[in-house]
Amino acid sequence: MKPQPQAQPAATDALRGAAQDVFASSGDARWWEGGQAAAARATPFTPQNLDTPLDRRTRRQGGRRSQTLTRRKSGRYIRARRPEGKVADLAFDATLRAAAPHQRERHAAAPPDAPALLLRPHDLREKVRVRKASHLILFVVDASWSMAVAERMAATKGAIFALLTDAYQHRDRVGLVVFQKNRAALVLPPTHSVDLASRALQNIPIGGKTPLAAGLALAYEVVRRERLARPDVRPLLIVLTDGAANVPLTPGRHPLEDAYAIADQIAAEGIRSMVINMEMAEFDQGYARALAEHLNATCHTMTDVRAETLYTAVRQALTA
Repeated sequence: MKPQPQAQPAATDALRGAAQDVFASSGDARWWEGGQAAAARATPFTPQNLDTPLDRRTRRQGGRRSQTLTRRKSGRYIRARRPEGKVADLAFDATLRAAAPHQRERHAAAPPDAPALLLRPHDLREKVRVRKASHLILFVVDASWSMAVAERMAATKGAIFALLTDAYQHRDRVGLVVFQKNRAALVLPPTHSVDLASRALQNIPIGGKTPLAAGLALAYEVVRRERLARPDVRPLLIVLTDGAANVPLTPGRHPLEDAYAIADQIAAEGIRSMVINMEMAEFDQGYARALAEHLNATCHTMTDVRAETLYTAVRQALTA
């Protein structure tokens, strides 16, 4: 039977008093004894969509890069609009067009020494700009013991290296959070460096229990820090797990209760996610689907994990 959490506390409560060292990071790939190397595999697999709320996303535009509106004074000027509050980026052309039809009327009522152009507050227009969006692609991988954990890590490594090869062109950054035993760790801090990834991903530990809440909490903290440093970044979490959990973030709480509370917080802040269901079909109890619903995310099940199509699935999600 699937355990049902009784209540979902606020994610901020779940993050307080954590029993694990959730926000640990390391520049040394051997941050945990027992790590083992896993080579990347390249044979493709076919992802199959499950029916979760955001499965039917529509692609709004073509091309390899997406764009986002920005309030900064950089980026391509695409149109003008009436300002909401103080004008920060004046659109001179649109302001002149708005004021021009009223000049004769205004000058008739103005003193002789009035300037040639008479503006009123409602004439003002501000620029609407777009800039090429950079993405933070953060893999959140369940490295607890299972029959497929080695293949899971190998596919994740292969997808990371594939994404990093074109990260400079796309201005993307890639990171990796791994959770196992009773903690989560930032194995690969967000980077576009292939060399850094090569060193960090040499040895990754596997085995032990499943601290799902700790992994989600660390991923949320990484995204929060990146958003503070880069306000225009568009994060995407790739969660590879079967959705089960047996280690709570705080003592006395149900492990799934903690995980769902943090997932709800991630969804509430508009952080896009994609869940890769790693459970075998004959043993699937619906945990990955439930996690995807709390994340407001798409959910995929994969019969065999391969690096190339994991990379393809991520790229498709970035353009959705």
